[in-house]
Amino acid sequence: MVADEARLIAMIQTLGVVLVLVVAALVAHRLFVFVARRITQRTRTQSDELLLDHLAKPLRWIMVALALNGLDQIATSDTALAGWIISATRVVMPVLWGMMAIALIRFAKRYIDKTSDIDVEDNLGARRRRTRADILARIAVVIVIVISAGLMLLNIPAVREIGVALVASAGLAGLAVGVAAQPLLKNIVGGFQLAFTEPVRIDDVIVYRGEWGRIEQIGLTYVVLRIWDQRRLVIPVSKLVEEPIENWTRQTSDLLGAVFIHVDHAADIAALRDIALNAVQGHRLWDGRVAALQVTDMTAQTLELRVLMSGRNGSELFDLRCDVREAVVRALAETLPRSLNRNRVTLDATETEL
Repeated sequence: MVADEARLIAMIQTLGVVLVLVVAALVAHRLFVFVARRITQRTRTQSDELLLDHLAKPLRWIMVALALNGLDQIATSDTALAGWIISATRVVMPVLWGMMAIALIRFAKRYIDKTSDIDVEDNLGARRRRTRADILARIAVVIVIVISAGLMLLNIPAVREIGVALVASAGLAGLAVGVAAQPLLKNIVGGFQLAFTEPVRIDDVIVYRGEWGRIEQIGLTYVVLRIWDQRRLVIPVSKLVEEPIENWTRQTSDLLGAVFIHVDHAADIAALRDIALNAVQGHRLWDGRVAALQVTDMTAQTLELRVLMSGRNGSELFDLRCDVREAVVRALAETLPRSLNRNRVTLDATETEL
């Protein structure tokens, strides 16, 4: 009975020491964050504040773990409990360092996003940086998680022995898993290819299988395309790498667009040219590069006119084309009705006997 009481008292004393160490680590973390935040508030840049926001949480638990690792340096009453706490802390420590590494990766991604504004007109470089950062950050997070989990398992002897036995007998199982995971691995390799060859980037305007939209998100194995009618098309990365797509913003967002109009052979081309060019050049969405009207084809019934114009991006060019088409059609109906297409019929004169 006396031995049990002594063991209970020793356990309580050890837990008390653990509590003191945890509280001391939390107070030290709070003080460090307070001082660091005061220092960052006096700097001109905001990157240091952003870094502190990302590192504050994982740093708290790392400081607690480091404090508990020093438990063996303190004379504790219950050495068995202290040893168990130290072993558990060392098992968890790789996960905590992994959390710190992931926080640094997310800080780098957030910093690149803040310094790469894709809302400006010439955003090619910004979209390129954000696309690479997005893909590489996701890959890096997966790698850190795998390494942290592996290091944690290596600190558990029983699990380490089981792992060695599994590796020794994983021949056919590994082959089966490799075959089953082939689509996933294919998409992951495609993700690397997207990051470095850049067939598409964040906010690129593309046409995929007849669907027009913008690249909203590039994941590790898929790409989200925001279609013009607010739908989302989720495309496997391997499909974008293997299949042909139209990228309207590969180098720049500037585009050329055309409006085709069919008129009569006797149409006043000069007057229609003035109307079309005035509609293009006077429009707020025209970028000032190209404006022209040409007769591009002639059939037995009509002349085909092409009004060529340029715009800053695909969505603005679409609106410009619609407005120019409307202006030309209105002019045909109101001021140039003789230019509208007409069907001609020739009647031969015949003599009739009464």
